[in-house]
Amino acid sequence: MDIKEEWEKALSEKDCEKLLELFDDYIDSIETEEELREELKRLGEVAVQCDDPYDLLHEIGHVYAHLDDVESAIELYRRVVDRKKDDPEEYATALYYLADAYEHFGMPEKAIETYQKLLEHEENVLKNDKEIALTLANLAVNYDELGETEKAIELMERAREIFERIGDEKNRLISLLDLAHFHYELGDYDTAETLINEVLRNPRDDEIEINAKLVEAEIHAGREDYDKAFKALREALLKAINVSDDIFGVVFDTLVDFIEGLFNENAYDTIAKNMEAFAELFEDDTAYFFRAIAELARWKAGDDEAKKRFDELYSKVENGELRSILDEWKRPKLSLSLGL
Repeated sequence: MDIKEEWEKALSEKDCEKLLELFDDYIDSIETEEELREELKRLGEVAVQCDDPYDLLHEIGHVYAHLDDVESAIELYRRVVDRKKDDPEEYATALYYLADAYEHFGMPEKAIETYQKLLEHEENVLKNDKEIALTLANLAVNYDELGETEKAIELMERAREIFERIGDEKNRLISLLDLAHFHYELGDYDTAETLINEVLRNPRDDEIEINAKLVEAEIHAGREDYDKAFKALREALLKAINVSDDIFGVVFDTLVDFIEGLFNENAYDTIAKNMEAFAELFEDDTAYFFRAIAELARWKAGDDEAKKRFDELYSKVENGELRSILDEWKRPKLSLSLGL
C-alpha cells in the first residue's frame, strides 16, 4: 500500500494516530498550495472528531502558519472546545490547548482571555489546586509578554503560594525562576538575585538549574558585571551539554546573543578574556569558533596580529552556522543596546 492509500484509509477510519504518523511524509508529497489547503481542510474535519486531537492539530497548525493562515488553525482548536464542553475535564484540556495555540502563534491577548475562562472553570467546577496554579502561571507569562510585568508578578505570586501549599516543589521553583525574570525586567536586580539564590539552594533538576543560571546571567549583565554573566552562562552550557539538544540550543543561542551585544557595546577585552573558558568545553570545531571570537575581539580592539590568528582559526570552523555568525560579526555594525 502506498502512502496515498494509507492516508485515505486512515482518513476514512478517522485514525488520528496513523494520520499523525504519516503526516510529514504525506504533506511533503503535496505539490500545490491549492491541493495542500484542500488536504488540510479534509484532515481538520477528521482531527476535530478525535478523542485526543492535540498533537495532530499542532502539526496542522504549523502548516497553516506557513501558509500565513493561522486563523484556520485556531478555528480547529475552537471547534474542539465546543465539542468537549459537556465533559468538564475534557473541556478544561481543550481550553488549555486553545490558549496555548494563541500563545504559540503570538496572540497573548487572546491567550489571556482563554486562560481566564479556563481559570474560572477550574476554580468553580474542577477545584484542582495544581491546575489553578498552572493556569495562573500561564496567565502571568502572557501578561509579561504584553509588558504588564507587575500584573505578571501578582499572578505568579499567587501560583507560587499554591505550589508551596500543596507541596509541588518543582513547580514552586519554576515559579520562582519566572518571578526572578520578571523582577529583572523591572530593574529590581536585588529581588531577582534573592529569588535565584533560593532556587539554586534547593535540590532541583538539571533543566531548572540551567534556567536559573540563565536568569542569573541576565541579572549580572543588567549590573554590567559581564565576567560574572559569562561564568553563569558557562555553568549553564556545561550542564546543558548532557541534558538535551533542545536545551543546549537555547543556552548556546543565549550565549551568542550575549556576545553579540558585547560586540555592539565595543566590550572587546571582556569578550577576549572569557572565550577560552567556553572553548575548553568542546572537542569539535566549536572550540575553534570560541577561540576565533576571542581573536576577532582583539582584532577589533586594534591588535593587527589578531587578524592572522582569527583567519587561521576561522579556516578550522567547518560548521556553516558558526561560520555565518563569525561572518556577521566581522562586518562593522551600528551600536545596539546590550541585552540577553
